[in-house]
Amino acid sequence: MDQRELVVRAGRGDHDAFAVLVHGSVTRLDAIARLILRDTELARDAVQEAFIRAWRDLPRLREPERFDAWLHRLTVNACMDATRIQRRRVHEVQLTPLVRHPWVGDGTATLADRDLLDRALRYLPPEQRALIVLRFHLDLTLPDAAETLGIPLGTAKSRLHRALDTLRTLTETDDRYGALAGDLERSA
Repeated sequence: MDQRELVVRAGRGDHDAFAVLVHGSVTRLDAIARLILRDTELARDAVQEAFIRAWRDLPRLREPERFDAWLHRLTVNACMDATRIQRRRVHEVQLTPLVRHPWVGDGTATLADRDLLDRALRYLPPEQRALIVLRFHLDLTLPDAAETLGIPLGTAKSRLHRALDTLRTLTETDDRYGALAGDLERSA
C-alpha cells in the first residue's frame, strides 16, 4: 500500500495505517527535533506532540501526498513551541546527517570537527537553527524550507544569510569552519 492510501486511511481513523506512517518517519523527525532543540528529552516530547497534532488534524489534510512536508512542519512548530517554554541552558546533540553533504566528508569526519560545528550551532537562535536543519540536514530547497516553517521565502533567505554570517563569525578563527560556512552558503 502506498503512502497516499495510508494517509487517507489514517485520516478516516485507521490506527494501523497511522502506526505505519509513524514508524516510517519517527527516526527522521527525532533527528530534526534533536538538532533544533539540542535536548533529547525535549526532542522526544516535540515529536510526540507533532504526532498527536497529526492524528488530530489528519482528517483536515487536503493533500495527502504532502503528508511528509506537513509532518515536518508540525514537528518544527512543536520544537518552536518547546523553545518558547524552555529556558536557555547548555544542551548536547549528536549530529547524524541523513543525507551525505559535501561539507560532511566521506563519513570519517573527526570528532573535533563535529564538536566545533555543534558549538557554533549552539549560538544560533532556534529559528535560524531550524532553517539550517531543514536546508542542510533534510536537504530541502530554500522555498520548501520556508514553506515548512510557514515563513515567506524572503524571510527564509535573510534568516539563512544571518545564520551563515553568524557561523562564519564564530568559526573564522578555525579555518576548517570558515570554509564550512562558505560551503553552506554556496549550497544555499
